[in-house]
Amino acid sequence: MKYALIEQYRDDFPLTMMCRLLKVSASGYYKWERRPQCASACRRERLETKVAETYSEFKARYGAPRITDELNAAGIKCSVNFVAKIMHSRGMRARNGKGFKYSPPAEAMSNVAENLLSRQFVAEKPNEKWTTDITYIWVRDRWLYLATVMDLYSRAIVGWALDTSMTEQLVTDALKMAFQRRDIRPGLIIHSDRGVQYRARDYRYFIEKNDCKPSMSRKGNCWDNAAMESFFSRLKVELIYAEQYESIEDAKSGIFEYIEVFYNRVRRHSAIGHLSPAEFERKCA
Repeated sequence: MKYALIEQYRDDFPLTMMCRLLKVSASGYYKWERRPQCASACRRERLETKVAETYSEFKARYGAPRITDELNAAGIKCSVNFVAKIMHSRGMRARNGKGFKYSPPAEAMSNVAENLLSRQFVAEKPNEKWTTDITYIWVRDRWLYLATVMDLYSRAIVGWALDTSMTEQLVTDALKMAFQRRDIRPGLIIHSDRGVQYRARDYRYFIEKNDCKPSMSRKGNCWDNAAMESFFSRLKVELIYAEQYESIEDAKSGIFEYIEVFYNRVRRHSAIGHLSPAEFERKCA
């Protein structure tokens, strides 16, 4: 059992140190390791299979840290370094890409709300702070626009809407979905940038009649809405760029699966202890 324990953590700690702590000899470990069809070889073979299966199950969206979390949660003990070596040897890499690019908008002064969020992206309870934004998705020969609403408590996407036009109705529909799904209370902060859709009179009225407080990023400062920008970056890397949708219907179906099935209920998020948003809310309820 001691040799098996050393094998398990061979990639994380020096062999001589582990042998000394467990009071065994290095020569004894090497002899154990060289025995016919040794346990380490069997274990590595089983782990390689499980790593490949998990990598495939999550459609190449997970790297070594999240695959390790999944395997450990399933009772398969392993370390990040061990999983990373297996992935490297098999040429498995998580989908990744460059960070989002930002172009400062034109002057936007009318109907601008104060920046109440002030980059405080942590909430103490659900429905205390929401953030919202719009992103562009290229589908064959035209743009599709996605508006989303995120609860900063769990990073869950609580509302979203898709359309071929970037209108006030698009952002209102996303917010309506969020209101229908969540038990909101007076004082909820709803943060956005200074886009014309978010400064529209009817949209602001819709927020205020539900006893919520509008908040807006400072002029030309993308980092004031960094949590939502980060979500859009992962969505595009893990879904849009990989699939390259040819039709709007296919794009809508894929985005539904990503948000409602994968992101909200399965994908582990580092900001909430490597849990999915749904699991985090269940544990903290």
